Amino acid sequence: MLDSHPILLAGLAGFFCGLIFSSIPFGPVNLTILNEGAQRGFLWAWLIGFGASAMETIYCAFSFTGFSSLLDHGVVQAFLQVFGFVFILFIGFKFLLAKGVHLPTQLESTSEKIEARLEQKFHPHSAFMTGFVRMLGNLGVLLFWIVLAANLMTREWVDGDSFAAKAACVGGVALGTNTWFLLLSFGVSRGHGRFSEKTLLRLQHFSGICLIIFGLLQGTHIAWQLARHGRHHPPLIHRLAPGQTNN
Repeated sequence: MLDSHPILLAGLAGFFCGLIFSSIPFGPVNLTILNEGAQRGFLWAWLIGFGASAMETIYCAFSFTGFSSLLDHGVVQAFLQVFGFVFILFIGFKFLLAKGVHLPTQLESTSEKIEARLEQKFHPHSAFMTGFVRMLGNLGVLLFWIVLAANLMTREWVDGDSFAAKAACVGGVALGTNTWFLLLSFGVSRGHGRFSEKTLLRLQHFSGICLIIFGLLQGTHIAWQLARHGRHHPPLIHRLAPGQTNN
């Protein structure tokens, strides 16, 4: 039914992606909100999330506009889909098998160095700029949106040829990320910092399970595409007429 309303479909896809994946993984922004919200209250925590959401929306918009032309090439489409499948499964198992609240990867270590340099340069003092700069230095978020934008367009949930559809998706992402950070800020301000390490670890394991499920769905979609391609393009030996050779 939503296929006949591509703008609505793109907006909903962006909203749910922004809402769900803003909480996966429990990265520097979410942990900052948990710490700052417990000490300074709801408004300060939400402004951190609002700044982070603004930067994440910019990353999302860049992913849709900067790489959409590459998706005209079938090889690039296939590579991004397979890379996305492997990347999401890798991160998912990383978080599922974690024994601590935060399990840094090499990419995250690089991001932390960039984030530290950005904070030294910009000296963010407001809550908004704190969230904005921390998201700006998170390379994993940019990589994630590049992969996700490619998958949304190849699945035709977002029409890559329609500026309105891409704008609706980016707007949905902005709304979804702000919704998550709003809920998280409200929860931590009400909880007064009563989020134990055990609770955070369970949330991290849950995030890992969600990522693994998403990765498996992605793998199923790739396998279905391969099977469909095989039916439409049978092996050459089956297409040769009787007595015909492939010389």
